[in-house]
Amino acid sequence: MLIETHDLQKHYRMGVATVEALRGVDLGVDHGEFVAIMGPSGSGKSTLMHLLGCLDRPSAGWYRLDGLAVERLGDTELSKLRNRKIGFVFQAFNLIAQHNVLENVELPLVYGDVDRKLRQARPLEILRQVGLGDKLQHKPTELSGGEAQRVAIARALAVDPLLLLADEPTGNLDSATGEGIIKLFEDLNERGTAILLTTHNPIVGARARRVIEMQDGRIVRDSRAPAPQRSSVR
Repeated sequence: MLIETHDLQKHYRMGVATVEALRGVDLGVDHGEFVAIMGPSGSGKSTLMHLLGCLDRPSAGWYRLDGLAVERLGDTELSKLRNRKIGFVFQAFNLIAQHNVLENVELPLVYGDVDRKLRQARPLEILRQVGLGDKLQHKPTELSGGEAQRVAIARALAVDPLLLLADEPTGNLDSATGEGIIKLFEDLNERGTAILLTTHNPIVGARARRVIEMQDGRIVRDSRAPAPQRSSVR
């Protein structure tokens, strides 16, 4: 199993009050699954994604990623785990304005001390796969929203991750562009990449093979589709 959590909790101090963002999440995700996490604002979706992505540590409970006890790892080990096994796609893209498209996608490989030959070849291959082979020298400010999101996806895939996490990946995009991004996720999933995304859009959620609904820091529903739905994103 790729992801296993037990009684995962996350508490934050807000002055004298304690906010329980997660209240005991038990979750299992297999290799190659396509999962949508849904729920209203404040339900715990983003907190759960931050914990699964090793960007934060739980207050209680445990988390296994590909068999590794994540909560036992030090900061350096966590950084290596993130770089080698997890790809992130953020709603705001988080591209570096001073770098061109090719350089943005190459960055995770630079940080991962990857061999120079592979570091140059891998971004080219991925950018062609996501339809951006003709935009290599463009800066982020010269791209459309859909193109920028595809660069962010290519960057997340640069390390060939076991797990791709996407936080509201279509939230800032028009319906036609969002449709293209979800179709790209479906294609990646069919090639074996495990994908977890958060969304407020039920049509986006319906495109996943599995939908997890959260409320008040807990999972309240976990349903699986017999086959992916192909209705367009609106």
